[in-house]
Amino acid sequence: MTGETFLPGSPRPETAAVLRQALPPRIARGFCVWFTGLSGAGKSATAEALRSLLMEKGRVVTLLDGDEVRQHLSKGLGFSREDRDTNIRRIGFVASEIVRHHGAVICAAISPFREARDSCRTLMGESFIEVFVDTDLATCERRDSKGLYARARAGELKGMTGIDDPYEAPDHAEVRLENTHLTPAENAQIVAAALRERGFLE
Repeated sequence: MTGETFLPGSPRPETAAVLRQALPPRIARGFCVWFTGLSGAGKSATAEALRSLLMEKGRVVTLLDGDEVRQHLSKGLGFSREDRDTNIRRIGFVASEIVRHHGAVICAAISPFREARDSCRTLMGESFIEVFVDTDLATCERRDSKGLYARARAGELKGMTGIDDPYEAPDHAEVRLENTHLTPAENAQIVAAALRERGFLE
């Protein structure tokens, strides 16, 4: 006998330790911040600012940017509905593996279709924080650093989201950013506050 007393129905210390490891408190769990919005909305800039902010707080953060993923993980995919969904599900799978190992991951991709985004949410459950960068089309076109909108308007580029391809805005995003008057750093603070509210940050 060890002299320890257990209440009926309470787990033994060794069992409790296994449970804590399997389902640690949120502050010790991984999470995914998923930025979605039109091209030029400000997803990448805000994602970079958030990564810097989280790293200052001691978190190791992986950033999966849509343009870079297209060059590497999804090289060879086109821009049909099927290929777009495949691209998003690939990003979601990689992100879910990082989350499963208690890592922090930020994804920044147009991800125009709700169904594909929701499939990523299903993979990660409450650890998936969707951030809708709700920048209006006119503002995105004015920014147009890649010249994509101008090419689409001229008929040189087909399948441009927001021009001749749809964008399905989130119905229930955890965070909505109107990225027309705030800086990326200010928007990053808003997202960090949402993470703190949900227990993922101190």
